[in-house]
Amino acid sequence: MFNIVLVNPQIPNNTGAIGRLCVNTGATLHLIKPLGFDISEKAVRRAGLDYWHKLDLKVWENIEDFFDAVEQKNRFFYATTKTQQPYFEHSFEEGDYLFFGSETAGIPAYILEKNPEQCMTIPMTKEGRSLNLAISTGIILYEAIKQNFTNYKEMM
Repeated sequence: MFNIVLVNPQIPNNTGAIGRLCVNTGATLHLIKPLGFDISEKAVRRAGLDYWHKLDLKVWENIEDFFDAVEQKNRFFYATTKTQQPYFEHSFEEGDYLFFGSETAGIPAYILEKNPEQCMTIPMTKEGRSLNLAISTGIILYEAIKQNFTNYKEMM
């Protein structure tokens, strides 16, 4: 249905929660290396991620390999705190790619600068600087599902 792209994620618990989110929504999870943790079968089993084998997972060596392989670049949406465009003002379609950057650095600036119309943010007060990566992913993914819910009913 949708594609979640994590660019250089650093915290394994966030990626695990996002993996569970993807399994439960039918989304594909794309992980762009380098990763801040091990996702070998042994590491995943030790972490208790008993659903990981159900995950539609694609791991990419770097962002350039990903961009070279995927053609629908006009359907890429980038979550960032560096825009004023709220996520709910975008129109999402099945198959869209929802990008989230690492917990420490976000999505690389050169990508955001090249694609300002495809950037989106989750409105927040000035008291905090960002939300947890897994929470942010859930908020935006479920907005995309809401906009396309008729097609999701068939999966339930």
